[in-house]
Amino acid sequence: MAIDLKDRGDALENEYFRKQEAELLAKMKAKLEAEGAAETAAAAALKCPKCDGTLHEKDFENIVIDVCDKCSGVWFDAHEFVNVAMKEEGSGWFGNLFK
Repeated sequence: MAIDLKDRGDALENEYFRKQEAELLAKMKAKLEAEGAAETAAAAALKCPKCDGTLHEKDFENIVIDVCDKCSGVWFDAHEFVNVAMKEEGSGWFGNLFK
């Protein structure tokens, strides 16, 4: 049984596009990995919302907070603020804010 030339052409065309898609996927994967590395580096060096200084993590009574190196501003994530508020509840002026 002879191979039809149209079927042979379709098979070659399919193989060509399969290779093109594989190359494109490899390029896209490499680009996403490079962007992920850049985002990780950017996240490691957070900027102060007030003065664009660099935020550094500090330990405050076993709670990690972010402190700006320029303006000395203290910045909390949502869970950090709740932890500080619960720790200070009933003692001092900060705890009295949450009564």
